[in-house]
Amino acid sequence: MYNANKPSDTELPSTVRLLKSTIVAAVAALVLLVTLVMPAEYGIDPTGIGDITGLTRMGEIKMALAAEAEAEGQALAAALDGSTAPVAVAPVATQAAAPIPAPSPVVAEPDTVEIATAIPAPTDTTPTLRSDEMRVSLAPGEGTEIKVTLARGKTVEYSWQSIGGIANFDVHGDSAPLDIDYHSYSRGAEQSSSGVLEAAFDGNHGWFWRNRTANPITVTLQTRGEYTDIKHLE
Repeated sequence: MYNANKPSDTELPSTVRLLKSTIVAAVAALVLLVTLVMPAEYGIDPTGIGDITGLTRMGEIKMALAAEAEAEGQALAAALDGSTAPVAVAPVATQAAAPIPAPSPVVAEPDTVEIATAIPAPTDTTPTLRSDEMRVSLAPGEGTEIKVTLARGKTVEYSWQSIGGIANFDVHGDSAPLDIDYHSYSRGAEQSSSGVLEAAFDGNHGWFWRNRTANPITVTLQTRGEYTDIKHLE
């Protein structure tokens, strides 16, 4: 058995040294918080370093997306808050079988002449399709939307592209007659997107964009489908 060497008092760190190390660590943590964490997470940049490194812009985008997501969630919850009254099903009345009449005597019918009737030509059931292209310019922080009027089950093919930077988008619908303020289809932040939108109900359906970049952008939307109207809502 060997006895471990016990450090002398001179080898142990002094109280002053420990205090200095603690202060240095606290100052370093504070510097990281002010120069990195606050700009990147909350868009707050007291020192100006976040603007140079681009972290402040990242934080502003995060906060803006969080605010928009919260507002959209509240709108969706308000739209779904109302409950529909149960539909009463009326009982189906049953009718007794009518008595079978006795056969009547057969009477010879005179010869008849058949007159040919004109058969109407079949109507064209092909849905009417229309195509449009719209272009909008957005300054930094500005938003706008374009909507088409669609009946339930009808579809519209779309493709949009943002020139100048990424755009935040929200594909949704609404209907005043049906008391629907907001119905979400998809949302995100992209520079382009395409697909097919199928209307969940009779009403207005379309796209909202917001420019969260520091530069102006131009969004071009191309549509083709069974909609009856298209509007640019400022």
